[in-house]
Amino acid sequence: MPVLRHTIYWRLCRFIARLLCCLLFRSRWFNGAAVPRTGPLLIVSNHQSYLDPPLIACGVMHRPLGFLARAGLFKSRLLARLLRSFNSVPLSENGGDVGAMKTTIALLEAGNAVVIFPEGSRTPDGRMGEFKRGTSLIIKKVNCPVLPVAVEGAFEAWPRHRSLPVPFVHRVWVQFGTPISHDVLMADGPDAALRTLEAEVARLRTELRRRMGKPIESSG
Repeated sequence: MPVLRHTIYWRLCRFIARLLCCLLFRSRWFNGAAVPRTGPLLIVSNHQSYLDPPLIACGVMHRPLGFLARAGLFKSRLLARLLRSFNSVPLSENGGDVGAMKTTIALLEAGNAVVIFPEGSRTPDGRMGEFKRGTSLIIKKVNCPVLPVAVEGAFEAWPRHRSLPVPFVHRVWVQFGTPISHDVLMADGPDAALRTLEAEVARLRTELRRRMGKPIESSG
């Protein structure tokens, strides 16, 4: 599987998407320069809404990102071409976590930067859910740094019970963390690595909420 290309088309689409995010959701991005410019990279983020993938991509100015998308979205020929042009890879619904892991591992081994959402689905209530164990298996199999990222405000802007987003009302911000090396992350085993990433994404999200003047959620 080839390395994702950084084309003029990708840059143009990212510019337009970033402009729209700023206009519609007053989006801001923090520490995007921390994303390594080359080499395999696993990016893990909380999952608040359909806005999360383009928001994260808009915060990385120097390389394209890869994403996994449900195969059902590729049934439309036009939508399938659009998704593939944005480096989205179809994931079979029948494959479940096994299919997701195989696809992600192949992309990483080819030197790509890949975004995954360890919660597995969009939050139903705005709170961050527990990270699923499939992520720790990916980390165990691929020797690459892992970058935690937090998104805040996307749930209010486009909750899962709404068919369309709510523009001009809610701010949606993104906070990039610092890459964690494979050796450091795996020092105490894959399960501990998963808990470390979950805690780091939660910390970044708390940092964002403070920046935005939002109340800090309890850990319970």
